[in-house]
Amino acid sequence: MHLTMLLDMAADGFGDRVVLGPTKPGITGEGLRRRSLSGADIVRSHDADAVVYLAVNGAAFPIALFAAACAGVPLVPLNYRLGREQLAGMLRRHPGALVLTEDGGHPVVDELGMPSMSTAEWLSATGLRTPEPAATPDDAVPAVVIYTSGTTSEPKGVLLRHANLVSYVLGSVEYASAAETDAALVSVPPYHIAAVANAITSLYAGRRVVTLEQFDASQWIETVRREQITNALVVPTMLARILDAPGDLSVPTLRSLAYGGAPMPARVVRKALETWPQLDLVNAYGLTETSSTITVLTPEDHRTAVASEDPFARLRLGSVGRALPGVEIEIRDELGQPVPAGFRGRIHVRGDQVSAEYAGIGRLVDDDGWFDTRDEGFLDEEGYLFIGGRTDDTIIRGGENIAPAEIETVLLRHPDVADVAVVGVPDEEWGQRLVAAVVPRAGEELDVEDVRSFARGILRGSKTPEEIVAWSELPRTETGKLLRREVVRGFEAGAPLPA
Repeated sequence: MHLTMLLDMAADGFGDRVVLGPTKPGITGEGLRRRSLSGADIVRSHDADAVVYLAVNGAAFPIALFAAACAGVPLVPLNYRLGREQLAGMLRRHPGALVLTEDGGHPVVDELGMPSMSTAEWLSATGLRTPEPAATPDDAVPAVVIYTSGTTSEPKGVLLRHANLVSYVLGSVEYASAAETDAALVSVPPYHIAAVANAITSLYAGRRVVTLEQFDASQWIETVRREQITNALVVPTMLARILDAPGDLSVPTLRSLAYGGAPMPARVVRKALETWPQLDLVNAYGLTETSSTITVLTPEDHRTAVASEDPFARLRLGSVGRALPGVEIEIRDELGQPVPAGFRGRIHVRGDQVSAEYAGIGRLVDDDGWFDTRDEGFLDEEGYLFIGGRTDDTIIRGGENIAPAEIETVLLRHPDVADVAVVGVPDEEWGQRLVAAVVPRAGEELDVEDVRSFARGILRGSKTPEEIVAWSELPRTETGKLLRREVVRGFEAGAPLPA
């Protein structure tokens, strides 16, 4: 199974239907195949062994995804918001890649001497070239490499094989199930697994995809109306902002809204259903390592939970639903033994869409193919999965996984910082808010705003702590292990232990 199979099925099944961008002008299914084959020619002309996508989401992204597949090389979407040092480190792992950047290029790419094209040049070139006949792609080459922070300071590249992604599509979407008038609005960045998943599932269903490059609540509402969007994908932070936007919130064509990436406050779910009673809400849970979604809380599940007077039924609004076809979920205790329904433990998952494979490491599954997600949770009697948090230290802010160690390494480079702990504290808008406790070096007066500016200069935006507080010491065990939960409690209590 290969992504090019999905491309061919879409082009052959509804080749004249617009599948990318506004209806006029737009890119049809056959046009996407032609552009993808042309893109593959460009990749081969550079003798590239990967396509790095370093730009905002847009029509260039799915063309790059399928062009890489046609050329038999992986697509590597990178976070364009990364600081110079982090980005250079990732790009050095793909020295033979062709890099697609925003208009005007990128200084780090130029510094490394890597061949590049702007997305505008890419769209122009793929639209003008006459493609060569497609060669038989190599299934052994990964389809996509997505970097995820995990629990260490060094990001890990998750390898998603063609078979993993195609298995996910076949298990979650019906072929040609969308009407010609259906349109999906995507607001997630291209380096997130949800962007990849949406690109391939929407194409398989025959649904036109419209992209919002930079999320803004008012612009989101305006786009839904203008493009007559029927389906949309958001993270909880986005939905909360949309519902709090001033003015008219009516979106008459919107039928389905999927969310995921972080816990959704129940009040936001209820407000969404009150504001848009015609709307089908879908909660999806998954990981990069599982090729996106593995469980779904359906629209009927949402309505039943909201309308029920049974407190146990209402609790299911806080679940992430039940497993997709072809996906098995098992909860295990600290000894690795399965536990009964209702008992909390580590969430393990198995199925063809599960990659669990990392560059330079291999597949991290047991002998029976089970992958330990390192998330905690439990299954109820009917198979609804409830997430109880991460068993590692990963912070989830606005649907983005952030490794504390990555930020701590940077903060410790400040000349006045002796010790540091970065944690996530509960936040209604973002799910978790990024904060840091820093211990000054002996005899130094620490300027926390200077530390924050220092961090921003390296990490940029979302990975810079929103609050930095000076403490006299950090809670550690006798062996030096940091007690992160105590740090969180400290912030929740008003940050005791001040310097």
